[in-house]
Amino acid sequence: RAAPHRAALPPPQAFTELQAKVIDTQQKVKLADLQIEQLSKTKKHAHLTDTEVMMLVDETRMYEGVGRMFILQSKGVIHNQLLEKQRIAEEKIKELEQKKSYLERSVKEAEDNIREMLMARRAQ
Repeated sequence: RAAPHRAALPPPQAFTELQAKVIDTQQKVKLADLQIEQLSKTKKHAHLTDTEVMMLVDETRMYEGVGRMFILQSKGVIHNQLLEKQRIAEEKIKELEQKKSYLERSVKEAEDNIREMLMARRAQ
């Protein structure tokens, strides 16, 4: 009679696969955190640079680094480039935060499934 109960239990490989999924997803969450931190630094650097640039007189000679050379640019062009850099960083941060939220939910669901499997085995 015990055989039907054992058939209801998931195979051991399912448990192992769930554990691997949890570990993999947790690593993806950590990677997203690192990327968000780096983008936040980039955004802050662009903001601080822009603040300094805007304090300079309009006639100040400014150069944009392109590869191994520098190109003379106007204050307006530099300002717009720094604003664009901040905007792009902000968009990427939002995307990563959404992805991170999804991954965290995925980890929680997998952990709940693991708990259920363990409880089912103990109940036997």
